[in-house]
Amino acid sequence: MKYPVMKQTLLYAALIVSLTSGAYLFAAENQEHAHDDMESGFSMSPDEDGHDHENENETHANEKKDEHSHDEGGHGGHDEHNEGGAELSEAQLAAAGIIVQALEFQSFNQSIIAPGEVLFNAYQSKKITPRINAQVIKRYKRLGDHVKKGQILVSLSSVEMAQAQGDLIVADQEWKRVKKLGKKVVSDRRFVETQIARQQAYAKVLAFGMTKSQVKLLLKDNDLSKAVGRFNLLATQSGTITHDKFVEGEIINPGGVLFEITNESTMWVEARLTPNVSNKIEVDSNATINVDGKNYPAKVTQIHHQLDESTRTIAVRLEVKNQNDDLHPGLFVQANIQTGGSQSALALPKNSVLRSADGDWVIFVEEEPGHFKRQEIEIKGHSGNMAIVDGVAPGTRVVIKGAFFVQSEIAKSGFEVHNH
Repeated sequence: MKYPVMKQTLLYAALIVSLTSGAYLFAAENQEHAHDDMESGFSMSPDEDGHDHENENETHANEKKDEHSHDEGGHGGHDEHNEGGAELSEAQLAAAGIIVQALEFQSFNQSIIAPGEVLFNAYQSKKITPRINAQVIKRYKRLGDHVKKGQILVSLSSVEMAQAQGDLIVADQEWKRVKKLGKKVVSDRRFVETQIARQQAYAKVLAFGMTKSQVKLLLKDNDLSKAVGRFNLLATQSGTITHDKFVEGEIINPGGVLFEITNESTMWVEARLTPNVSNKIEVDSNATINVDGKNYPAKVTQIHHQLDESTRTIAVRLEVKNQNDDLHPGLFVQANIQTGGSQSALALPKNSVLRSADGDWVIFVEEEPGHFKRQEIEIKGHSGNMAIVDGVAPGTRVVIKGAFFVQSEIAKSGFEVHNH
């Protein structure tokens, strides 16, 4: 009886040890996982006081991330100060030749700005045309060539010219014979008639297009075989050939244009103005023509008296010297025409007003010694090399020389702030 009781007791003891060991292992494993979870920064379950560590830790992590992103974005107090501005040392200012000056009112002649188009000066242009039906035998000049007065342009041939040349040779021979006999041998009537016939034949070949030097060569030998109707057309002025639409062998009618020659030393600019504005302008008023930032002095020579039917504007013609052959017909320009009055305005050198990245006009203001920022302004007009501006207060210290360097430094400063 005692043996079974002892055996049962041992079995109970073994069971208790086994259960105790399992509980210990389970507790140890949970403790290890809890330690790992703490190291990883979050907890899978709330603790005893009901706080959810997962949410707390995620919030903390997001706050740190936002703080880091804020630092990287460059939008802190110091960075906002540098946005759109630049700090330049005295050495940089001296090396770049930067000059700053307080903006003041200046007196300018009042002017009107209008779009215009460059045209040939018709008063310095000539057309080369035959006066009789003729065939083109040979051309000597072509479009764009610069020619001098008297140079041969084209050689022509004409049946009418051949007949006129023959008549001249006959009339010249008869006149030489009668003149040699003298008035003692021939009657006065015949003497005069022969002289007139020769003069008429001579005038006819000149009218048909021959020059005096060409006629002289024709009559040199009094050879009728030379009366073939060939003659040359010469340049009637010095200039540039701007038209030559013909081909060799073509038959040209009287008045048909073979060449146009233009003296391009002066050109016309035709500006379009509304009637109420054109009334403020007078002939001989001074003007300036602006082409790609370059100015050319001009003068008003004519004001039309008839409105354009389509645009309802009046054309004002200006004459401008074509320096270095820069101006060509069809070129669109800006005309600045003085009206005679004067005005007081804020103005800056044109080179100190630049375009920003978004296309606005900007200047560079010195807020304090060595610190510059951009400021948008409007351009109200131009007077010579000065730009009349609005949107900035008098007395503002503005960069009048070296603006491009300041703009580059501001752009570089902004780039470094966003990319450090």
